[in-house]
Formats: sequence, structure tokens, C-alpha cells
Amino acid sequence: MKICVMPGDGIGPEIVEQGLNVLNVIGEKFGHTFETEEVLIGGAAIDAKGVPLPDETVEACKAADAVLLGAVGGPKWDTIDPSIRPERGLLGIRKALGLFANLRPASLFPQLKDACFLRPDIVEKGIDVMVVRELTGGIYFGEPKGEGEKDGQKYGFNTMVYYEEEIRRIAKIAFETARKRKKRVCSVDKANVLDVSRVWRAIVIEVSKEYPDVELTHLYVDNAAMQLVRDPSQFDVIVTGNLFGDILSDEASVITGSIGMLPSASVGAANPGIFEPIHGSAPDIAGEDKANPLATILSIAMMLRYAFNLDKEAECIEAAVEKTLSSGLRTGDIMDEGGTLVGCKAMGEAVIKNL
Repeated sequence: MKICVMPGDGIGPEIVEQGLNVLNVIGEKFGHTFETEEVLIGGAAIDAKGVPLPDETVEACKAADAVLLGAVGGPKWDTIDPSIRPERGLLGIRKALGLFANLRPASLFPQLKDACFLRPDIVEKGIDVMVVRELTGGIYFGEPKGEGEKDGQKYGFNTMVYYEEEIRRIAKIAFETARKRKKRVCSVDKANVLDVSRVWRAIVIEVSKEYPDVELTHLYVDNAAMQLVRDPSQFDVIVTGNLFGDILSDEASVITGSIGMLPSASVGAANPGIFEPIHGSAPDIAGEDKANPLATILSIAMMLRYAFNLDKEAECIEAAVEKTLSSGLRTGDIMDEGGTLVGCKAMGEAVIKNL
């Protein structure tokens, strides 16, 4: 299995190193061979090549079976031409690989329940939600769009457009993902107001007929936002469009109270997916062995499950992370009363010990 590795900027190289260490142990434990190739992206690529996404990075990613990303960006590149900012590299590689679906799990480890922002009685029910967000369509990309002036007033406009194929392919991702979980999909739209949402709902219902083993429900986006904080335990997989997904995935992740623990994946129809932690590059602690590598390690688990269908291997990593947290080890971002403060390297080594 070929994996293209993009450590990126800030704490990226540190957390990716720990993730790869875990992957190597999984390979030894289960008899797999993982071939890795490291390439440049973001600020590191700008410094070395003058662009945030070199052609050789794109080619290496296309030739791989999966891509592992650390983080991109930092204040060092804040004042350069916006057209070549580090973040352009991330957007560019997603487009080059045709990645139209973002999978964002929001899971609360019981060991970190005190960090959750919700009431204890809600927390006791558990939080394990997967938001499947459409990435390349909707109001962010719809035409026409622009600004103008009429009758002495400025105005702006954007168009929310979804074509049948765009809806059908993201729905399939959601149902396939649910099959690996609790087999429940909630489609979120605004079909009581928006024509585009009525088309969305109709197509999702059509696709659901191909997955009779998966339960399908629907919620309007305003109600979904409320239900996420009222009782997140009712959700398994949420599938929605670009705008609604942008908001709901952040809401789902923040209620866990531990952004440093959350992985993600961006996937397409056939090209390799990108697996990465949702946190940023944290340049203020880069190189100080303070970063939390657990989100990257859990991104490795997502890679094994969704890119390679290696569910047992993924479960092994997740169990090792839980055991590590149960032992009381904490990096600074998840430190709590009674915890033992450790650095990035020590946390990674502890996970490996528990594998």
C-alpha cells in the first residue's frame, strides 16, 4: 500500500512522525507493507519551490493509494501574495484529486468527558457523530455570483446549485460510511424553503433504496443544529451540502471540547483520499515537543478503515488511544486535573506500547 506523506508546516512534521510510527507497528503486527513517499506542500513548499503545491507533489499523490497530511500555514507566510498562500496548496490538492466529500467524525472519548461543553447528563449518552460534507458544489461554487449596484444600493449574490450527480455521489459516500458504523443516515437540508434542497432530498431518497440495511431520516438544518447540542447521541452519519456542512461539522467538533483529538478525511470517487487532523499548524509550539499527535494517529486509523478496508487494524489503533488516555497521559491541550503531562513523542510512544 503506497502512502504519500505531506508533513507540511508548524507541528505537522512532529505529529506525522508519530502517526507513521504507529502505522509501521500496525504493519508489523498484522503483516502489511506500507510504502511511503514524503513530499512538500504549503509553506514548506513555498520556501523550497516558490509555490504551495509543486507539480511533483500532485503527481506523487495521484500515484499513491492514500495521502497523509499534517498541517499547512503559519504567520511566516501571512504577508505574501494571497494567490500563493500555503492554504492554496491544500485547496489545490483537493481539486487535483477530485475530492468531493469531507468526512469529519466528532467522537468524545469517555476519558475526556470533563472537557465537553455539554451538560453531564447529555455527555453520559455519548457522542459519536460522522458529518459527511459535500466539498466541491453548492453555494460556494455556484454560478452566477458577484456584486453589483442598483438604484444606488450595493448588493451581492451567490447561487446554491446542486446537480443530481453531485448529490448522488455524496449520498453514496454517506450510506457506505454508515454501513461501517451504526447504519443510520440523517440527511440535512432546508427543503421547506429551498428548491435546491427539495431536489437534494429527492435524490438522497432514491439513493437510499440501494441501501435497505441503512435507516434514512431527514432534518431541516436549523433543527439539526439544535439537535446536535440537545442530544448528539441520536446521530450516526449526517450528510449535507457544502454550506450547511461547513457549519455543522464545526459545531459537532467543538462540542467535544478537544479539537486536538479529531481526525478527518477528504475522499472522492476513485482517487486517493487525504487523511488529516482537523487542528491547525500551531506554529507557536512547533519544534517544542508539545503537540498532540492523537488526531493524526486517529487519522491513520481512518485511513486504514476507509482507504484500505482494514477495520480490525483501525480498531486496534483506536483501542490503543483509549487505553493511553485511560492511563492518565495528557498533552497540554487536553490536560485535566489528575492527568500526567507528556509531550508529542512520549504520547506517540505510549500509544505504540498499548498497541
